[in-house]
Amino acid sequence: MTGTDNQASGNRMTGAEIVLQALKDNGVEHIFGYPGGAVLPIYDEIFQQDDIKHILVRHEQGAGHAAEGYARSTGKVGVMLVTSGPGATNAVTPLQDALMDSIPLVCLTGQVPTSLIGSDAFQECDTVGITRPCTKHNWLVKDVNQLAAVIHEAFRIAQTGRPGPVVVDIPKDVQFATGTYTPPEAHDAQKSYQPKVQGDLNKITQAIELMKNARQPVIYSGGGVVNSGPEASRLLRELVELTGFPITSTLMGLGAYPASGKNWLGMLGMHGSYEANMAMHDCDVMVCIGARFDDRITGRLNAFSPNSKKIHIDIDPSSINKNVHVDIGILGDVGNVLEDMVRLWRALPQKPAADRLGDWWGNIARWRARNSFAYKPSDDVIMPQYAIQRLYELTKHRDTYITTEVGQHQMWAAQFYGFEQPNRWMTSGGLGTMGYGLPAALGVQIAHPESLVIDIAGDASIQMCIQEMSAAIQHDAPIKIFILNNQYMGMVRQWQQLLHGNRLSNSYTEAMPDFVKLAEAYGAVGLRCEKPGELDAAIQEMIDVKKPVIFDCRVANLANCFPMIPSGKAHNEMLLPDEATDEAVANAIDAKGRALV
Repeated sequence: MTGTDNQASGNRMTGAEIVLQALKDNGVEHIFGYPGGAVLPIYDEIFQQDDIKHILVRHEQGAGHAAEGYARSTGKVGVMLVTSGPGATNAVTPLQDALMDSIPLVCLTGQVPTSLIGSDAFQECDTVGITRPCTKHNWLVKDVNQLAAVIHEAFRIAQTGRPGPVVVDIPKDVQFATGTYTPPEAHDAQKSYQPKVQGDLNKITQAIELMKNARQPVIYSGGGVVNSGPEASRLLRELVELTGFPITSTLMGLGAYPASGKNWLGMLGMHGSYEANMAMHDCDVMVCIGARFDDRITGRLNAFSPNSKKIHIDIDPSSINKNVHVDIGILGDVGNVLEDMVRLWRALPQKPAADRLGDWWGNIARWRARNSFAYKPSDDVIMPQYAIQRLYELTKHRDTYITTEVGQHQMWAAQFYGFEQPNRWMTSGGLGTMGYGLPAALGVQIAHPESLVIDIAGDASIQMCIQEMSAAIQHDAPIKIFILNNQYMGMVRQWQQLLHGNRLSNSYTEAMPDFVKLAEAYGAVGLRCEKPGELDAAIQEMIDVKKPVIFDCRVANLANCFPMIPSGKAHNEMLLPDEATDEAVANAIDAKGRALV
């Protein structure tokens, strides 16, 4: 009987047993990993227990993205297990991805025995040194008696404050050694890490004072609302209802406020809606909730929302006044701060006049009338926007989760797929990782086995981690891969056309696989559609199949993603579809501008 089954004799266990017991005691049900020599003792313990299910991926990058999808869709910590050397270095991309998008991840890595560390042993690397810049914290555990405490602390750090990834590096001899297991409740939390979760009530009161006197306000929400939990999203919706403010969101915040909500302006930023970006530019009070003013949102910093008073609510102290100076910075968990804001707004002795925002909403109505997501439909070829619209209409009433790869298809998905709930949208925002969507969909499907999980993909990025189709087959995960196949690296091609004299350097893929045959080779189902009139029936077939599916949706080759704010331009200089001729784009982009792709 292993230590995970029996703790009777003074909680004495091997290091490998301690790992499994610590995972179990931290509520872990699934881990995503790939075995190797330096983690074989842990895999031996996995074999001897049934409490935690291991999901075998085909590449360590896939393990990380699957754990991200699992975490993002559940609110739990995602867990990955990889071996030393290349196992750890292959994990760097998902670790950095999780760091930038605030995804709670615990990465367990094997390491060569302590006696060999520093000797350039087989499959040795400085895992702690390599992962220090791309984690919240990391540890090299050289004493088996400290192993349990480190793992418990890893889970606490990963999921508190601004969530993010952590690494626990475990030498092989520590996995074999025998030590004492301490449960989570006996663990003393690290005193130097105590995130502040309650906001300063005086600053919240000042914020309410600004908000009640606003005439052109906007709420700018981000992924921090989703990370804070479902109560934060409920409170955000309540605040919008009480104040009557318009609300927009970053890419990572979609779903915190419903896309069908009357105050919804759509996503903002480089490929956001005209009304959202114009409202951000012209507002007099901006309430930023759980977002970080990244460059894809702000455009040119010295022209960003030039006449507004800015309120910033964030749990990460380093984010406040980092990119944009704000008038009121409120440090705390957005759920707690929103609770105070709702309470203080309700307690106002005199409510602001109901018609005070009439002119502002009139301006917004005029901006909306521009229909900035318009495109020219076709009866002959599937337009990518139309493909997303039809996918949305046929899946919106189902229990659906959407992941994406990165590129034009990602932006079209954000523009045309409406999210009514948080935790239904998994995408790589900060790092922009091609290959994210398929393994993320695997992680989501493992967490929600009865749900419909769709990866909206591009024909280029899907090939980055295509091997995880094999993992989906092995683990009976009926994910649907919906490829907008335009034969190009679409976003790269778009920027080359607009910024580099239409010199399409290596953005066209001349040796594309037959995705239908590729699906069949993996044991999945392959579908292809080329005509708009056949699209609905093909999507329905994809939905009805109870196996993994690769759907090859052949779309217009040279469609561009608009609207867009050219690099280095302000929100009120965005290009709309009807203005976006090559000449107009060239005139709009500064000669010194460089694409931030």
